[in-house]
Amino acid sequence: MHKFFIQSGAVLGLLAVSLGAFGAHALRASLEASGRFDTYETAVRYQFYHALALVAIGILLQLPTTSLVAAKTYSWAGYAYLIGVLIFSGSLYTICFTGITKFGAVAPIGGLALVAGWALLFWGSLRS
Repeated sequence: MHKFFIQSGAVLGLLAVSLGAFGAHALRASLEASGRFDTYETAVRYQFYHALALVAIGILLQLPTTSLVAAKTYSWAGYAYLIGVLIFSGSLYTICFTGITKFGAVAPIGGLALVAGWALLFWGSLRS
């Protein structure tokens, strides 16, 4: 399981850096013209933060001192981060690329998943 979270974090990080560079250079003018540059930056930033968090989860799962109970909690945190990034950042990217603002209603669900991931990481550390 630890490899899955490390690999997922690596892919999300790679995409965050790539999308960030693409947005800052190739898309900047169109994002600014549509008033979506800040939204795009938020999507990239949150994606990158949680890519790093996923790598940390993968590392925590490899530690010999991590109990089975903590490992389960850390795994749930990792899944929450993945789901959160896909929904939160994904909905913001969708708004930026399509202009359909109704996707903004989905973003808080992703945000809640991200918050749950951090709460689970804290809970797992208490149980470790």
